[in-house]
Amino acid sequence: MSSTLKQTFLMIRVNLGSLPRRLWISLSMVLSVALVVAVLSGFLALARGFEAALAGAGSPDIAVILGGGTNQETGSEVPAEAIRSLVAVSGDTGVARDGAGWPVLSRETVVPVDIRQGEGVEQTLSLRGMDPAGPSLRKDTRLVRGQMFSQGAREIVVGARTADTFPGFAVGDTIRFGALDWRIVGHFSSGGSAFESEIWADLEAVQAAFDRQGQVQSLRMRLDGGGDPARALATLRDRLSALPGTPLVAVSETDLYARQAERTESLIRLFGWPVALLMAVGAAAGALNTMMSSVSDRSIEIATLRLLGFARLPAFTATWVEAVLLSVAGAGLGVLASRLVFDGWQASTMGANNTRIAFQLDVTPDVVFTAGLLGLAIGILGGALPAMVAARLPLTSALQARGEVAQR
Repeated sequence: MSSTLKQTFLMIRVNLGSLPRRLWISLSMVLSVALVVAVLSGFLALARGFEAALAGAGSPDIAVILGGGTNQETGSEVPAEAIRSLVAVSGDTGVARDGAGWPVLSRETVVPVDIRQGEGVEQTLSLRGMDPAGPSLRKDTRLVRGQMFSQGAREIVVGARTADTFPGFAVGDTIRFGALDWRIVGHFSSGGSAFESEIWADLEAVQAAFDRQGQVQSLRMRLDGGGDPARALATLRDRLSALPGTPLVAVSETDLYARQAERTESLIRLFGWPVALLMAVGAAAGALNTMMSSVSDRSIEIATLRLLGFARLPAFTATWVEAVLLSVAGAGLGVLASRLVFDGWQASTMGANNTRIAFQLDVTPDVVFTAGLLGLAIGILGGALPAMVAARLPLTSALQARGEVAQR
């Protein structure tokens, strides 16, 4: 056993020592693996960043009430009669109340608005009309510049990520939505969540500007369950089921955004994995070609060692280890490139309400592990067949080739 290990380590040293002689073909294998790992890391970081932006927006203490049999704001409508009935209900409703005894809530509606970027490119953003309590119902939200919008005025506050991503949203500027101009009075942040991709304004101003008088798509309410938001949400659902008219559903804000994140994240992964796997097949073929060339180039060395008493197992192991080490180097290079290029990179995609959500790519440890594992698999699979060829190399033909070289 110890003899086999010594032979294996010696052959690994011989293989690695001959790498400078095969520098360019070995480098091509490293770069192909690095490219596969970087591409997969990019797609996974895209999905992880989008998930983080939406997960950061949800709070278990906030309930979102929707109407019309839908579980998202698009297509939802909460009738005014239902809102009045819900506010008038006495007793335990599961909803927190202010000092005057009124439920802490915000009626809201979302209007897609188009903004024009350079060369006629248009982007669709979310203009959200809300009651004065709306901003306070968002987790970690604070003004970073300017002031909050005034009731009844055509004033807007813009999420920090939207202000950074799209031009023309400086505080004090005026921007046209539809047929009317709106004045930008402030910027807000919310811990990097999806809220930062929205534009907020007074509900009645939005309804009047877009001819949506009385329309409310969602109702946000703070839950009061004595530290048990699940119980409070269940109580609120019981109250909603007792209201006449349009059926209403209440979901926690956490669940609402988690569903949205799951759909888009699945779509990103659906595109990312096939592309990465297709590239991985090409990289594995490249690794196979590289290692076959390596075995061919070292056939005389392998045959000589075999004649000196080296077993087939060390020849197999040494060739396989070389392939794996080259793949590990490529995976490390790909991970480093993805960290430098993708981590924190600004991106945007279509989200809820058919509007654009801006977010940052996030190269997390699990992204690095998954992409690196694929790079390692390329070396393991691509090096297996050349390793078998090295172990079964015909000694007579190799020595004949050595003789021909000596004659020259």
